[in-house]
Amino acid sequence: MAGPVLPYGRQTIEDDDVAAVVEALRADFLTTGPMVAAFEAAFAETVGARHTVACANGTAALHLAMLALDIGPGEAVIAPSITFLATANCARYVGAEVVFADVDPQSGLMTPDTLAEALTRVGERRLRAVLPVHLRGDAANLPELAALAGEAGAVLVEDAPHALGTTMSFGNVAERVGDVRHAAMATFSFHPVKTIATGEGGMVTTNDPALAERLRTMRSHGMVRPEGADPWWYEMPEPGFNYRLPDILCALGLSQLKKLPRFAARRRALAKAYDAALAPLAPVVQVAARPAWSDPVLHLMCVLIDFEAVGLTRREVVERLREHGVGTQVHYIPVHRQPYYRARYGALDLPGAEAWYARCLSLPLYPGMADADVGRVAEALRAVLGL
Repeated sequence: MAGPVLPYGRQTIEDDDVAAVVEALRADFLTTGPMVAAFEAAFAETVGARHTVACANGTAALHLAMLALDIGPGEAVIAPSITFLATANCARYVGAEVVFADVDPQSGLMTPDTLAEALTRVGERRLRAVLPVHLRGDAANLPELAALAGEAGAVLVEDAPHALGTTMSFGNVAERVGDVRHAAMATFSFHPVKTIATGEGGMVTTNDPALAERLRTMRSHGMVRPEGADPWWYEMPEPGFNYRLPDILCALGLSQLKKLPRFAARRRALAKAYDAALAPLAPVVQVAARPAWSDPVLHLMCVLIDFEAVGLTRREVVERLREHGVGTQVHYIPVHRQPYYRARYGALDLPGAEAWYARCLSLPLYPGMADADVGRVAEALRAVLGL
């Protein structure tokens, strides 16, 4: 093995982050205290949304979004098959059915064409939401997806854990992922490999005050405190969940959020270096296609590899790269292939998702990487593939 293994992703925790958590530990509140509101306010300013609601993790954020929209049994939600399990599962948590959309085989993103095709399979069910995923950090075509969803009587809920810091330009209008100009809500995750980390944690952004209020209610057991009631009094019109994010983790999130410009610049610089280092390996190795409207802060460095052309399986490539000190991951196994969904909906023909999955591999990308690490990864890939 050539040196320590480079993971595909890793958090960057520095002394000031540790100090922020220590300060929170010594404060009066470990949870449901002032750091929660402070983190929410800073995040709202960062992404340009009117309202933000912090929660336990990215999956909780998606579940809360479904609850806030009052989506329920007999209704439908469209999600792309290339995503993490939670994007689809959040619909099942509230009893709704999932209609899987195909994706562009070069970018892995839901497109207006693949959404239009999925709309033909909704049937008699009422479609309530479409969940585009900003895969890797690249933004989906939000205006066109929103238009199609709106025509079908649904709203967008952006699944945006990969895309914090990503900017977009639709019709020469500068936008930010999370400003929810085209969606009812957007959801984020602060898992350690994401752009900023709180250990576990999530956020929902919205510009609708009624949705924000419902998100906050359902985040804390469904409890409400009627105006004029006794100070200890609370009521629960319907059950909610304990999806709160503690002050300790919000303190870490606040510290990390201050570093977002530095983290974003570093990720963009590493992605640019990868573009140059991997160019000689084309066409066997291709960087995942990036939409013209998106200026991403990449969470994942996804490449598409023609494994057949080099006579190797993906597992062989993954294992040999690890011997060269390069860790990798696959994003993602198509969700429609999962046993639960196959049993519920049968086999689906989604050729774009299958083509993406057959070739995708995520290479190391995180701010703590050295400049030389990109060349090291590219050289290991060249050697393993025999190019």
